[in-house]
Amino acid sequence: MSGSKRVAVVTGSNKGIGFAIVRGLCKQFDGDVYLTARNEIIGLDAVENLKREGLQVKFHQLDITKPYTIKKLKTYLQDSYGGLDILVNNAGIGYPEASTVPFGEQAEASVRTNFTGTLAVSEALFPILRPHARVVNISSIISQFIMNQCRADLRETLLSHTCITMEKLNNLMEQFVDSAKTGTYQDLGWPNTGLASYGISKIGVTIMSFIQQRELLNDARPDVVVNACCPGFVATDLTDHRGTKSIDEGADTPLYLAMLPLNTTSPNGELVSDRTILDWQVTQTY
Repeated sequence: MSGSKRVAVVTGSNKGIGFAIVRGLCKQFDGDVYLTARNEIIGLDAVENLKREGLQVKFHQLDITKPYTIKKLKTYLQDSYGGLDILVNNAGIGYPEASTVPFGEQAEASVRTNFTGTLAVSEALFPILRPHARVVNISSIISQFIMNQCRADLRETLLSHTCITMEKLNNLMEQFVDSAKTGTYQDLGWPNTGLASYGISKIGVTIMSFIQQRELLNDARPDVVVNACCPGFVATDLTDHRGTKSIDEGADTPLYLAMLPLNTTSPNGELVSDRTILDWQVTQTY
């Protein structure tokens, strides 16, 4: 076991922003960098593309919606490195506003991947984070926009990130999915607006990040920092390549957070965009 060697993992990184984050880490991080993908062939092709750029990168298969693949990754990291130093939870899905997929199906798939999958990876890998580890959860400023479309009582709950528990947050996400399937989600205070399923799943990711950092305050490991971030409007499959940023520009803030120096006090448990902390209480337009 090469327990002293540092290691970074980026989920869902065979293309788009995740691919660019891996590229950046290969240039900046003093350790092994793992590109992960659901499909091994596609993932290995992405690795070869980076190697042709002269970068050293490794691959591990991972589907964040399949617990057995998460467990295999954890075991591999424990056996090979004895821990983990950087985790970028990038894997996610989204539907275009014009999608004809039924809303209940969109809600279930979005929450299952973007929130539940990210939470499952975190719950598995957080116990092996080493002191001074950095965790970056890829969220979106759309989470703020959608939150501010919610009914006042629900919005108040979502704003109370200093006291909401992970169990309560998980229940809210499950209730949204169940109500989306039955068409009663507006009765619970969720909005009927474009990108709602994606935005609500990212509300979950953002608040999850706040809770994770709060819980780490009681952890014996020093200087483990979690932040959520919005990469911006990036030209990827998710935006039908209409974004105004390149994937490398979109990777800038995630890389900044992943490479925060030792004993960072800020940003710490924040939502960050363009290297700037966003106020969760402030209404965002989209």
